[in-house]
Amino acid sequence: MTDTPPSPPRAEKRDVVIERFGVTRTDSYGWLRDPDWQRVMREPEALAADIRAHLEAENRYTEATLEPLKALRETLFAEMRARIREDDSSVPAPDGDWAYYHRFVAGGQHPLYCRCPPATLKDAAAGDAVPPGEQVLLDGNAEATGKPFFKVAGAAHSPDHARFAWAEDLNGSEYHVIRIREAGGATLPDRMEDARGDFVWANDGETLLYTVLDENHRPRQVMRHRIGTDAADDTVVYRNEDPGFMMGVGATESRRFLVIEVHDHADTSEVLLVDADAPESDARVVVPRRTGIRYEVGDHGERLFVLTNDRAIDFRVVEAPLADPRPENWRDVVPHREGCLILHMLVFRDWLVRLEREAGLPRIVVRAIDSGEEHEIAFDEETYQLGLVPGYEFATDTLRFTYSSLATPARVFDYDMRTRERTLRKEQEIPSGHDPARYISRRVFAASHDGVQVPVSLLYAKDTPLDGSAPLLLYGYGSYGHAIPAAFQPNRFSLVDRGFVYAIAHIRGGTDNGYGWYLDGKLMRKRNTFLDFIAAGEHLAKTGFTSVSNIVAHGGSAGGMLVGAAANIRPELFRAIVAEVPFVDVINTMCDATLPLTPPEWVEWGNPIEEEAAYLYMASYCPYTNVRRAAYPHVLATGGLTDPRVTYWEPAKWVARLREMNTDEDSLILLRINMEAGHGGASGRFDRLKEVALAYGFALMVCGKAEG
Repeated sequence: MTDTPPSPPRAEKRDVVIERFGVTRTDSYGWLRDPDWQRVMREPEALAADIRAHLEAENRYTEATLEPLKALRETLFAEMRARIREDDSSVPAPDGDWAYYHRFVAGGQHPLYCRCPPATLKDAAAGDAVPPGEQVLLDGNAEATGKPFFKVAGAAHSPDHARFAWAEDLNGSEYHVIRIREAGGATLPDRMEDARGDFVWANDGETLLYTVLDENHRPRQVMRHRIGTDAADDTVVYRNEDPGFMMGVGATESRRFLVIEVHDHADTSEVLLVDADAPESDARVVVPRRTGIRYEVGDHGERLFVLTNDRAIDFRVVEAPLADPRPENWRDVVPHREGCLILHMLVFRDWLVRLEREAGLPRIVVRAIDSGEEHEIAFDEETYQLGLVPGYEFATDTLRFTYSSLATPARVFDYDMRTRERTLRKEQEIPSGHDPARYISRRVFAASHDGVQVPVSLLYAKDTPLDGSAPLLLYGYGSYGHAIPAAFQPNRFSLVDRGFVYAIAHIRGGTDNGYGWYLDGKLMRKRNTFLDFIAAGEHLAKTGFTSVSNIVAHGGSAGGMLVGAAANIRPELFRAIVAEVPFVDVINTMCDATLPLTPPEWVEWGNPIEEEAAYLYMASYCPYTNVRRAAYPHVLATGGLTDPRVTYWEPAKWVARLREMNTDEDSLILLRINMEAGHGGASGRFDRLKEVALAYGFALMVCGKAEG
């Protein structure tokens, strides 16, 4: 272990007593929340001077403490960059007279959005030389020049191929500006500001629907913009009056309808359709929202296909007449089967495709719409990840999907749904070399506190000793029904090649084992998430994959809450905690209805403002509130100044409280706040690798592997 600077920052204590439901607690570090945080999101330079001074002191301390790792971090960065094909490109997606794709240039941080005639692609593999006839629609590197932060949230061409639009974020706050240019030509004066980042073209190529954020960073209105008009004159298509609901826009696969989807963070949604050929027509509700019922739709002639959890915890697919899609008119197409979660569907002219997950593994099922005949696309590995890739063409027999595993790089296949032949269109290239045969990927199961078997995916080198001596990084999330895929991630091999075991705990709160797996890890069952994670760590230690106090817990956002809560419950189990943009000030955040995500997330965590039981339960696990006098493991926490999802003051307050209460003088408690970014960290693909190198370098150091 290296020597550390003698004087870590000590945040001033400014005690504020909070009383709710007869319970009194003291928040000593609430002053780190800038009272004018909404302005800071847009203007980072407006941050209060005393807060800025403290955050900058934390950053200096972290950099000084990790100075001995400078060479290692540079090595890690170089390794990870060497695994990226710098001039890589996506597989072009055909759309009539053009095929659309994005690509990178060597040394470039941002993608170029391009198109070319489909005929030029017949004998070319993705990532090969630039196709003849290419047009660059947007050069992300040129747009990013001179900007400390630049990120494209969404980009799309108009259906007539005449224009190209994109949404850009210039400070990480996720307040976007939507801009438009003539395809291959000049940028138009049209600018839609304060946009969420999603938008959709109508079929006339002249009209856009897009979502606008309000002053609390919540999507409040869907607007209609016509090219050449002032955005101030845009028309409201739909107004969301409930702050607990989010919304976004899209289109059905046939492009017959533009779609407005309104949903909470958990289990209730509503879909509205707008005629894509008549974008000024009124939005039509498919089925009015009903609490606890989620659905999404695709159209096929005079009927709709509806994917829904109505009377189906793991979802079913029904069809309904377009003219009258009320639930009483629904007819089962794919009946509900408990334990088999239907994740998504794609509708083609002749085919209905669904992605589903059973026993923790995904599969793709193809159904012929006319005959109802189904077949599954088979795969061989023990654990893997699949993804459906939506295209632009409706009347096609070609399905595009992705496949990878923990050890196998990503592959993109085109699958002929009629002949059942698959064509490999692209395999992720690792320029520095990668041999899957050198590694083992597998699944094991850990018994949790209540006997439930928790799946754990593992990746390690074949020569890694499984005698308890290996350090292990245990990653988890476990919220919002989000399942962590057992997918290929090249950065992990910088740990695995140095003797780490890499583990993913598929804990409750996600949908890894069906929708019931999610329900059993939310609201008043949230502690199952933390106890599943701890059980995974304990099982891996007992079975020789690692040992107690040799585990690095890693999580981000809600996964940061997970590792923070686990550290309070079982600090001795872990060598270190790496918490990226961690949601750790749960009780204070969920009691602040002005914050962007608070009302929408009451369905996930409970409403502690109005519900005493929710307040007491949340207060019992909130990582910040429950920091206690104990010997804590090493901690590295990160955040982004303009993060609208997990505000910067959450990790800042948590670190201050940990320093105050930690009894282990040898453990490092470090904080790094990116003063020029938000929730996703640095925007450039290489700059982001520097943040990964920081986290991995820290993990290697505390596990005694910094020289490896």
